[in-house]
Amino acid sequence: MCGIVAYNGNRSAYPILISGLKKLEYRGYDSTGVSILNGNLNTYKRKGKVNDLEDFIGSKDLKGTLGIGHTRWATHGAPNHINAHPHSSEDGKLVLVHNGIIENYDLLKSSLEDLGHTFKSDTDTEVLVHLIEEYKNSQDLNTRDALIKALNKVIGAYAIVLIDKDSPNILYGARKSSPLVLGIGENEHFIGSDATPIVEYTDQVVYLEDEQVVEIVKDKGYTILDLEKNEVDIEVHKIDLKIEELEKGGYDHFMLKEIFQQPQTILESMRGRINAKEEWVQVGGLTENLDRFQNADRIIFVACGTSWHAALVGEYLFEELARIPVEVEYASEFRYRNPILTENDVVIVLSQSGETADSLAALELAKSKGAMTYGLVNVVGSSIARMTDSGSYMHSGPEIGVASTKAFTSMLTVLSLMAIQLGREKNLILDDSYLEYIYELESIPNKVSAILEVNDKIKYIAAEVKGAQNALYLGRGFNFPIALEGALKLKEISYIHAEGYPAAEMKHGPIALIDLYMPVIIIATNKSAYDKIISNIEEVKARKGTVIAIVDEDDVRIKQLADYTITIPRTQEIFSPLLSIIPLQLLSYHIAVMRGCHVDQPRNLAKSVTVE
Repeated sequence: MCGIVAYNGNRSAYPILISGLKKLEYRGYDSTGVSILNGNLNTYKRKGKVNDLEDFIGSKDLKGTLGIGHTRWATHGAPNHINAHPHSSEDGKLVLVHNGIIENYDLLKSSLEDLGHTFKSDTDTEVLVHLIEEYKNSQDLNTRDALIKALNKVIGAYAIVLIDKDSPNILYGARKSSPLVLGIGENEHFIGSDATPIVEYTDQVVYLEDEQVVEIVKDKGYTILDLEKNEVDIEVHKIDLKIEELEKGGYDHFMLKEIFQQPQTILESMRGRINAKEEWVQVGGLTENLDRFQNADRIIFVACGTSWHAALVGEYLFEELARIPVEVEYASEFRYRNPILTENDVVIVLSQSGETADSLAALELAKSKGAMTYGLVNVVGSSIARMTDSGSYMHSGPEIGVASTKAFTSMLTVLSLMAIQLGREKNLILDDSYLEYIYELESIPNKVSAILEVNDKIKYIAAEVKGAQNALYLGRGFNFPIALEGALKLKEISYIHAEGYPAAEMKHGPIALIDLYMPVIIIATNKSAYDKIISNIEEVKARKGTVIAIVDEDDVRIKQLADYTITIPRTQEIFSPLLSIIPLQLLSYHIAVMRGCHVDQPRNLAKSVTVE
């Protein structure tokens, strides 16, 4: 949620800030703003996207080599010019940008108003900068100490960057439960809410930990402290991220690019973890903890959104192949109840960003109960990756489109590998089946490529149903979670109400909604329940519903029944989610484009949900 970029060095700050904000816009795009210090503090902010800010700034004063920028996803206060960041203190000497939520801002605001402070915005962020100002002025503290004192008073999550007009060479940053990255260049430093605005200038970064404050002094370097003012040891990491990965590469949207990247990203998720010729599957983090997994009483998947759907597929895989009991939990529910956890449980946290607030809280809960924790994330160096006992990276590269596509299939790939390895280690998968699984999984990237070749047909079907107001997605077994994910994709980017159901549950309620105007998307590749799926289609057709069926390439019967069919290559049922999701991603994409929706930045959504 929200994007932060800041610069302190010898270059002009504004081009770095505006370029960084464009790269961060997937994190929030309700409003945006910058502050640049050049003797005066010049702050420019605007409702809307970064381009709106650029147009507003025009030829205004942009001089200065120290500055901060922010692109917002609204939490407190409506998206408008006043609530846009940066926010300033009452005397105008301090400006601050903030990601997160200050939970006790109401109480702090009342106290500050009693002391004579007045507020212009509806945000919790303005309360924080006024609190820093109050401590600085009333207790004669320097800016760093006032900042630390204020942070010791706030409750909630924050990633902040602060400028003080009276300290023109210093940039301050701090984090708690919201990511913040320090970039280290030659005689210059950068701060970002993630690495995307930094990678163009340096590959050396420090990931700030919770309750750490960084003070960057121009031409002198940086110091990192805890909230007790103790210097802390830090580790500088080298990031492996190429600037071209953050560009559309000729595609109209990042989402389309990321859909078409999946043959390669699935392959990258398998690289070094599977070898059909040598007949082995090994996932590093799992191999190092085989005993814990094999002897686990339960595996508990914890996730949100699309990652939760991947976890549901993981439940089918682990129970089918490794015969270990699995539970799948919404992180937001798991963290607020009192779950029964023991040292014999393994908790696997799934998150593309590795920064999802509810998932981080669930992880902390699991660790406090003594369970082993395992992270499945995409972003290297993310909080979940650092906090878990072990884990695996998905290696799908930066995902800029808000609606997750390639990260989802990468999660499914790693979960498939883990389930196969576990089943083999437990002697539950015989030699012939083991080889079949390995060869089939290695063939998946080519089969995804074959599906992408029917993109034009999927686009045609999208045109036929783009006017629908509701849609129903049905799947069975391994493809029930894919029905949920397909419905989510349609909701996220086209704003069409859609629901995913187990196909057999259609008769228990959703069938009442089916009429001439209701497209029903049925994933019909399950040979284990093929006749049941036929019955579902007949029931929909009897009520004049429009049937779009995802079918195997050799299917005959369903092609005769459905209004539209999308053919995918045959694969083993346990791997079918990796294929059946691809046409659903494309269908949602084309419908959204045809409806004039902003595909990469859908309304009200942000890529990384770092607040509750």
